[in-house]
Amino acid sequence: MKTMRLNGHDIDFDVTGEAPEHPTLLLLSGWCQDHRLFDRVLPVLAAERRVVRMDWRGHGAQRTVAGDFGPDEMADDAVALLRELGETSVVPVSTSHGGWANLEMADRLGAAAAPRVVVVDWLVRRPAPEFLRDLRAGYHPDTWRQGRQALFDTWLDQADSPEVVHHLNEEMAGFDAEMWTRSCRVIEAAYQRWGSPLERMLALAEPRPVAHLYSQPSTPEHHREQREFSAGNPWFQPRWLGGPTHFPTLDSPEVISEAILAFAAGARR
Repeated sequence: MKTMRLNGHDIDFDVTGEAPEHPTLLLLSGWCQDHRLFDRVLPVLAAERRVVRMDWRGHGAQRTVAGDFGPDEMADDAVALLRELGETSVVPVSTSHGGWANLEMADRLGAAAAPRVVVVDWLVRRPAPEFLRDLRAGYHPDTWRQGRQALFDTWLDQADSPEVVHHLNEEMAGFDAEMWTRSCRVIEAAYQRWGSPLERMLALAEPRPVAHLYSQPSTPEHHREQREFSAGNPWFQPRWLGGPTHFPTLDSPEVISEAILAFAAGARR
């Protein structure tokens, strides 16, 4: 990974592949994750597209952060990186609650520079009480480890996936209490502000195609609400991937790579 100083923070990134006739894919993880989340999809994506992977501030090699931050500051960093790299057309692909910063960045760039948006395995409906309970446990200084474990258990869902187990226990667990409690607090605040990611999408200044590629939750209610939203807002394109966990880039890399490339094919420079 390379490092660039942006907005007073070290931002790690790498660039792979070339396809000047197509928009670049910008891969953005969720909180307490980094570029390794995309290791299994990068070879497939980069065979057809230019791909930029970016670690959020405090999520790369440098894990200390001066001051607080949330989706607005994360979008600041992403826009600054794209400008420094000379990227004029991108399809941003975010996982989980990296989606809040993704939509903020897409709003700032406009539909001409970010003609399509991909969000992966995001709780796009209004949150269930159980999820809010786990978030609140996750930002309380006395219970953050228990809150984190409750989230880990939900995301793994008893699946037999060594890649996901390693990601949870080695990579995500490598972030400290400060980042974990920040993440849970900021995610709850985003739901309080917008209601849900679907409602945030409705607030985009310039509507454009948005794909939601997901495996969890796999409940009929989750499928139905997205289909109903899509019927009234055809730019929203949900696709259930059928994977066993919250991490399709790890447990279903071929399926999600194909889905990302197929959706991005509709974007032109």
